[in-house]
Amino acid sequence: MMPEPNDFTEVIAIADGLAIPTAELRFRFSRSSGPGGQHVNRSETRVELLFDVARSPSLSDEQRARITHRLAGYVDGEGIMHVVSSATRSQLENRADATARFQALVAAALRPRKRRTPTRPSAAARERRLAEKRTRSAHKQMRRKVGNEE
Repeated sequence: MMPEPNDFTEVIAIADGLAIPTAELRFRFSRSSGPGGQHVNRSETRVELLFDVARSPSLSDEQRARITHRLAGYVDGEGIMHVVSSATRSQLENRADATARFQALVAAALRPRKRRTPTRPSAAARERRLAEKRTRSAHKQMRRKVGNEE
């Protein structure tokens, strides 16, 4: 039995039930900014990772909405997520950095947030706060000028 060509597709594991194939990612390369002499003027080491959140078959509607909402600064009007890396002088390292940042951003966006359980201060805590306010008030009263006692 011959393996299917899709059996060897690389995937990026995001969460327990989500893995995004690298085929869904696009990379654009451009020249980095900053100092570096002739190297920076000649080589395209800046990497921009593009991921189409709006049309990705790997995401459910809920995941798509959560990513679009929580990563709004990375997603443009057409639903494409942009992650840029120009940290090193190597295109390969910048590509790995952009991929790792993409994985971390998406995983953090999909992680469910804890619900805050509202609490109230205890009676003893309220009393401590009020006692501290009374002592603070007494200290400040001691600083005031003494009035005319004629």
